[in-house]
Amino acid sequence: MTAPREDAAHQQPPGEELSRLAELHGVATSYSPSPDRTVPATATAVTRALAALGVNASTPQALRTALADRERHLSERLVPPTVVAWSGSPAPALTALPDGTRLHVTTEEGETRTSPDGLPPGVHELTATAPDGRTAHSHLVVAPPRLPSVPGRSHGLLVQLYSLLSSRSWGMGDLGDLAELTGWAGRDLGVGFVQVNPLHAAVPGAPTDPSPYRPSSRRFPDPVHLRVEDVPEYAYAEDQETLRSLRERAARLRAAVLEKGELIDRDAVWDLKRQALELVARVPLGPGRHAAYRAFLAEQGQALEDHATWYALAEVHGSDWTRWPEGLRDPRSAETARARAELADRVDFHRRLAWLTDTQLTDAQRAAREAGMAVGIVHDLAVGVHPEGADTWAQQEYFATGMSVGAPPDAFNARGQDWGLPPWRPDRLAACGYAPYRSLLRALFRSAGALRIDHVMGLFRLWWVPQGEPPTQGTYVRYDAEAMLAVLVLEASRAGAMVIGEDLGTVEPGVRERLRERGVLGTSVLWFERDWTGDGRPLPPESWRADCLATATTHDLPPTAARLTGEHVELRDRLGLLTRPLDVERAEAAADTAEWLAELGRLGLLAGSGGDGSGGDGSGGDGSSEEAEVQAVHRFLLRTPAHMVGVWLPDGVGDRRPQNLPGTWDQYPNWRLPVADAEGRPVTLEEVAASPRMQALMEVLRGDGQDLPPAGGSPAAGGGGAPPAPGDG
Repeated sequence: MTAPREDAAHQQPPGEELSRLAELHGVATSYSPSPDRTVPATATAVTRALAALGVNASTPQALRTALADRERHLSERLVPPTVVAWSGSPAPALTALPDGTRLHVTTEEGETRTSPDGLPPGVHELTATAPDGRTAHSHLVVAPPRLPSVPGRSHGLLVQLYSLLSSRSWGMGDLGDLAELTGWAGRDLGVGFVQVNPLHAAVPGAPTDPSPYRPSSRRFPDPVHLRVEDVPEYAYAEDQETLRSLRERAARLRAAVLEKGELIDRDAVWDLKRQALELVARVPLGPGRHAAYRAFLAEQGQALEDHATWYALAEVHGSDWTRWPEGLRDPRSAETARARAELADRVDFHRRLAWLTDTQLTDAQRAAREAGMAVGIVHDLAVGVHPEGADTWAQQEYFATGMSVGAPPDAFNARGQDWGLPPWRPDRLAACGYAPYRSLLRALFRSAGALRIDHVMGLFRLWWVPQGEPPTQGTYVRYDAEAMLAVLVLEASRAGAMVIGEDLGTVEPGVRERLRERGVLGTSVLWFERDWTGDGRPLPPESWRADCLATATTHDLPPTAARLTGEHVELRDRLGLLTRPLDVERAEAAADTAEWLAELGRLGLLAGSGGDGSGGDGSGGDGSSEEAEVQAVHRFLLRTPAHMVGVWLPDGVGDRRPQNLPGTWDQYPNWRLPVADAEGRPVTLEEVAASPRMQALMEVLRGDGQDLPPAGGSPAAGGGGAPPAPGDG
């Protein structure tokens, strides 16, 4: 007889008491992959999620005790640890206080008040004292009711910065290239923004994980993006012979990528830049530069000290801090303080790198605005960080131990997803007034005209997967979306920046509406915008939502030319990724493309390719008709009421290779490909700027943007399609 599984009982749905306890802590006991289907979470998933929140429900007695404690705590609590008030509206948590409760507020500026009325935006300290003597302390977040208005309609470029090399790059695109790109695109193309991939600091060590969506830190940028020659002290370094040798080696790296078809080698690039920057760091700073550096250190405070210390320690002990000597695993220990002092030079080197990178990011945004861009650079916020990186070491009390963020099974991925990113604990965030989240946003908004938030649904809930379990054995854990949104609106408003939420995939009902209410734009991708509640056909442009960034593709999807020609299916077949016969996949892709080409033809947007949807078999026809079809796709986007229209920069030169192929690890060179032309030949930034194909596409957006005013649309309109969830963040 087969023995029953030891944890068989825990594979059952949660019981009544466990469900009640889970509800009180924001842990879901079921989820709905579709409106007509509800799937229960397992008792194991719920129990382990509660454990990660510091709640013991491992035995019946522990469960009953935890439930009684939680119910008593909530019944006795005057106010939650963080209270939200939107300017001009009363905070519900305060209006529900007992009559006669006295309030004492200390504002961010240190003023004291006895009423929350008329408080300026900010995160203030609140003390409530009830008539029965109970006292509670809370953080009071006061935020504007919504984000600043979108500064008119604009179109812009989307690019993975590392992939766009210039003739001056050291083997991958850098911040000097970004400044050049924004200067050219703003002045010559009239674009309003350039959106880049996350520029967060990576986990060091060879081989470095090339994904920009699994960083060591989201709080600080990665110095691998520095343009070394643009550092002012570079010209005064003493060892010019070594610097010349490093430049020659960098030129060979660049040539290997652009001329020999080799992949971008981030580790090799960083090795050369690190050596050069160590020489540059020996040059004393002038009085003005030294004052600017000291001001940066003072502004960044302990967060920068911890960040630099982690990188200095990683050079000695490796990049997995969970394997360091025990005393060094605690950033506040005496052992860490001694190590920081012993490694003072290396700590200062990494502080200096953060400052230099921040400075060049600021310079790139300034170049964008000076070039006439209304928005400028759109930075990307990854959904999480690497479990062994700098942020989890410095802020470990805020991360849920033994948990990883992912996605539940859905129609596109029956196995679910595990992204390997530890989630923030919602209870700890609330207890500290969302301090880590606030500082993260403040850092990103320093050099951003707008911020794209990857998997913006994570402001509301995240799928937690217990370590060692498959993604199917996870459950949703809820965050205080009102507080998360209030902090986001507060910090973005202070910076005068826009926010774009990546809301593709399975979206909980009501989420898009709440985001729109606060002025957060969504993301709409052409191929997924269909009338899913009706006949399933392509959604006509006038039915699209206005409050979005509309694009033809993303970094996780095939370039437009590949989709038009069906090459994305052939690629997945070569890599063994298809789950159905090739002929079935081909036919479905061709039918999908044909429907869209027919819609473009119906609207008269296929100028130059017959205007009748020829090539509708999915072949795309010859090169000229495929180029015309790419232009037609973007004409369609202009017909929508979308506030922002984004052009995937590789689409401008006919690139057919995706930058990332979800579901692959080493089968495909994710995040390591340079931008290439239609023949697969890598092209430089200078060649992109001179490309007739690029110029023609951007003329479509400039000319047609004037000749074809967007069709009227309702803010609530939009297909709200269900594309595959992001594969890598």
